[in-house]
Amino acid sequence: MTALTLTNVNKSFGTVEVLKDINIEVEDGEFVVFVGPSGCGKSTLLRVIAGLEDVTSGEVRIGGELMNLTPPSKRGIAMVFQSYALYPHLNVRKNMSLALKQEGQSKQVIEQRVAKASKMLNLEPYIDRFPSELSGGQRQRVAIGRAIVREPKLFLFDEPLSNLDAALRMNTRLEIANLHQQLDASMIYVTHDQTEAMTLADKIVVLRDGHVEQVGSPMELYNNPANQFVAGFLGAPSMNFIPASLIGDSAGTTLGIRPEDLYLTDDGPLTANVTHVEHLGGDTNVIAMMQNHQITARLFGQHQVNAGEPVRFGYTQDRTYRFDPQGARLI
Repeated sequence: MTALTLTNVNKSFGTVEVLKDINIEVEDGEFVVFVGPSGCGKSTLLRVIAGLEDVTSGEVRIGGELMNLTPPSKRGIAMVFQSYALYPHLNVRKNMSLALKQEGQSKQVIEQRVAKASKMLNLEPYIDRFPSELSGGQRQRVAIGRAIVREPKLFLFDEPLSNLDAALRMNTRLEIANLHQQLDASMIYVTHDQTEAMTLADKIVVLRDGHVEQVGSPMELYNNPANQFVAGFLGAPSMNFIPASLIGDSAGTTLGIRPEDLYLTDDGPLTANVTHVEHLGGDTNVIAMMQNHQITARLFGQHQVNAGEPVRFGYTQDRTYRFDPQGARLI
């Protein structure tokens, strides 16, 4: 069964078109990530699904039922926001159970659901603490637990890790992935972080300027990007783009090479001057200028390369991409 279907969804604020002819399907149990730069419309799209914004035109169906005129509380969804939005005067137990009390659930049901969610999220030692007594990561887990206890048809996450430091982001990301496996629930997750998208998603929806650029699994999009925008957005460091004319090839086209497909060699076809070297321990990123075009090589292991040195790069021929002047994929 399809958990969510968006058909020709458009959203405008006055004369400003924010979402333009969006068509997406989310299957039962699927983890779908909306990703794109700031201002691309991903959070607005999530709010449309939640019912916090009305569609200008098109259809929103959850579990096959038309939801255009259904209020958020009746859509069978639970939303986790970037801000934890916890009640400071309520402890963890009461924050997680409040929505169930408002629904009129029995005391037994409330206790069972809160206990189950607390165990899944390792919140049992903190169940009687108040938000001010918790770390950022713990508060975010409480917010997620508050969504879990409602047993929704669809979970919606709006950049839930943005307020966490790097270590907590990674840990919480793993917790969300484990949570998805345990619940086997349909989840939609909004982020601008392509690493989160690549590591969490069953399916990624790449958005730009209110349009869907491409939909597919993480590796489908990574290996077969539809256009230059998708190719450059997914991957860290991002794909290198250089005029094909710099290697004596077709004028007017752009050659795309991922950093991991470049390597140092004495007789390589690409000549550049090193401007910066990032020693990451297991990897070395070499940033260089090639006739006013910056390129990055991601080299496995440790390499003694210094800024200011001339270098030559080779590249894996069957791992290159070609784009026309408008950014459309050629090969």
